Amino acid sequence: MAKKDYYEVLGVSKDASESDLKRAYRKLAKQYHPDLHPGDKAAEEKFKEINEAYAVLSDSTKRSQYDQYGFAGADGQGFSGAAADFDFSEILSSLFGGSGFGGFGGFGGSGFGGFGGGRYQRQPQKGQTLLFRLAIDFMEAVNGTEKKIKPNRVVNCNNCHGSGVAPGKSAIKCSACHGSGVLSQQQRTPMGIMMTQRPCSACHGQGEIIQDPCTVCHGSGKVNSSETLTVKIPAGINEEERLVLRGEGAAGENGGPNGDLYVEIIIRPHPIFHRQGYDTYCDLPLTFAQATLGAEVEIPTVYGKEKYQIKPGTQAGEQICLTGKGISYVNNANKRGNHYAKVKMEVPRHLNDEQRAALEKFDSLLSDDSYNERNGFFTKMKDLFS
Repeated sequence: MAKKDYYEVLGVSKDASESDLKRAYRKLAKQYHPDLHPGDKAAEEKFKEINEAYAVLSDSTKRSQYDQYGFAGADGQGFSGAAADFDFSEILSSLFGGSGFGGFGGFGGSGFGGFGGGRYQRQPQKGQTLLFRLAIDFMEAVNGTEKKIKPNRVVNCNNCHGSGVAPGKSAIKCSACHGSGVLSQQQRTPMGIMMTQRPCSACHGQGEIIQDPCTVCHGSGKVNSSETLTVKIPAGINEEERLVLRGEGAAGENGGPNGDLYVEIIIRPHPIFHRQGYDTYCDLPLTFAQATLGAEVEIPTVYGKEKYQIKPGTQAGEQICLTGKGISYVNNANKRGNHYAKVKMEVPRHLNDEQRAALEKFDSLLSDDSYNERNGFFTKMKDLFS
């Protein structure tokens, strides 16, 4: 099947700016995220398509090749591997705040690992901050809950405690770089003698050589983990709010502390309610008789049913406010939003002869004064065309 134009995939024009691309990517990535469509292969493929499109268009060189040669760019090899080769930590960092984030991973369980600085920089470095998107039900957000998550993370190997060396053994100093992790080279140039440095290839910039590697992590000091973590979700949490699990991010480098894990909340739609902030909303269908004569009805709220007396002559579109029946504030459980019910008028269908005759008799008994809005409308229309 023919591939779809990358600009069409993201829904942007060909002159879209970098910020336009980021905005479109974030919106679509959330819409088609696998956590919101479990088992949906079409959504999964769409998610991959979105990532591939953004990986190409956000890279100025690849974008230029694509604009000139289409999918035949990248030296004729196409862009199908662009998403796999792209540093998605940079994407997610820029999309989700960036400040203070060394890269993101665990995107809803699908990691996009970042790339740190050269390994020959042996000073302790804090591990990457990870982002995990968690989809919860509407009522779970209202009442609060606990969830188990399994983010894909890179953690220190328990067998060697992150050293990469087999227990009871030690690494030896690299003889090539004398333990510095770098090799220096002098070059004579027209500007004088220039000193250059590069990571030591013998020890890969570590300054040490592991002769007896750990059999669990094979000398890397790190292993992939899908350990189950518990997330406590407070009552009243809203869409896109984040919870932080300190020290549950990626393992640090060279003895540095672990990064943090941010859990971003995605709330599934509810069949009856929706919310704006801490206020909740629903529709309230009424019959013609209930709205005309008044009636006692039950209005659904997130805390159960509330009895309410409909006043006679209630109109379609009117909004009923139940004070304090909305959602509790996250930081103040004693404070709640309001609940609003919008009146919907349901017109009866499929009348029999007796019902039709009764309704026609009823209509003939009404005066023009019974329809203020209707009379006002026709008066304005008469003035308009007179």
